[in-house]
Amino acid sequence: MARTYKIQVLPGDGIGPEVIQEAVKVLEIVSGAIQRLDLAFHEFPCGGKYYLETGVEWPGEAEVFAQQEADAILLGAVGWEIAPGQPVRRKDGQLAGAEVVLGQRRDLELYANVRPVKLYPGVPTPLADKQPADIDFVIIRENTEGLYSGIGKRYGENEPGELAIDVRPISRMGAERVIRYAGRLAQKRGKGAPKDGKQRLTCVDKSNVLLGDQLFRQVFEESMHDFPEIEPDFAYVDAWVMWCVRQPEYYNVVVAPNLYGDIISDLGAAIQGGMGVAAGGNIGDNHAMFEPIHGSAPRHAGKRRANPTAAILAGKMLLEWLGERHNDHQAMNAATIIEEAVTTVLKEGKVRTYDLCKGSYSSQKPSTTKQMGTAIRKIIQKTLKERS
Repeated sequence: MARTYKIQVLPGDGIGPEVIQEAVKVLEIVSGAIQRLDLAFHEFPCGGKYYLETGVEWPGEAEVFAQQEADAILLGAVGWEIAPGQPVRRKDGQLAGAEVVLGQRRDLELYANVRPVKLYPGVPTPLADKQPADIDFVIIRENTEGLYSGIGKRYGENEPGELAIDVRPISRMGAERVIRYAGRLAQKRGKGAPKDGKQRLTCVDKSNVLLGDQLFRQVFEESMHDFPEIEPDFAYVDAWVMWCVRQPEYYNVVVAPNLYGDIISDLGAAIQGGMGVAAGGNIGDNHAMFEPIHGSAPRHAGKRRANPTAAILAGKMLLEWLGERHNDHQAMNAATIIEEAVTTVLKEGKVRTYDLCKGSYSSQKPSTTKQMGTAIRKIIQKTLKERS
């Protein structure tokens, strides 16, 4: 008998609901058409706008559902504005809605932030001499420690000598579990780096200066003894960003502490064609949350122009994770079908949102969010019909 997977849907703020709606439609199609793949969607409000209306970032039952019932979580984006440039903040000054993301990373132990960096055919990249075959690697960012731990304090506020301190904890346990996750992923990516096919794992840090990074690199070196088939590679973060732009084909899997991983992931999004095609996963041993990595973009909300591709690819990642976790070949098959459809639509180039109307596509009339989602669903439906 087929298992029913409970998917928590958190549309969030701004363009979040618009792109997540298209992602859910895609997931509904594969769930309805593929035998023994049953997805049940449970939607909850969350974010800055919800905080304005209620004084809380999401309902208490949403938090309980995430922790106790959800098989996986699909998140849009959080962050709303009172006026342009004036985000909604909690009483403590923090961005309203951020705890939905940061809190789940912490409470559900989602220690690995997984960011595929893949250039799809038909997507313009700012790297003029690079092709889709050159850009296909994954960044694994430690997701629960480092400067985002929320440990710090401001002293002498509004005084001439005011000082703010952020504490950056990096533990052996935290480093080891994310490095081993990256090592296992490097093993599974049998095709290796585009440049030479090597199953390379690159440690990005600043261990020439910082103690926490020295520990991170030490744990990396120790852990690599258990992955003899993986080629260990090392780069200081400032040098890595240069090398990535010059030679992205060299990389296969990259692992980094939290802050560095956050920064280099956005560089990855840029070279793969922008935030509109960049999806990510927050993954732990027992829970996972997937999202398009773009923000809520309040100024674009309601214009129906946002690119839903990243959200749809986040849904693809969600199915891959369920498939691997539960040895569910139907979920893995559905994920493959979704990515094939995305690839087809992007390669054909007939339907593309404004962010993809660049280069040779600059004169093309931009498609709407719905048109992009519909085009992808049509390819999926055609594929499912052919294989039935």
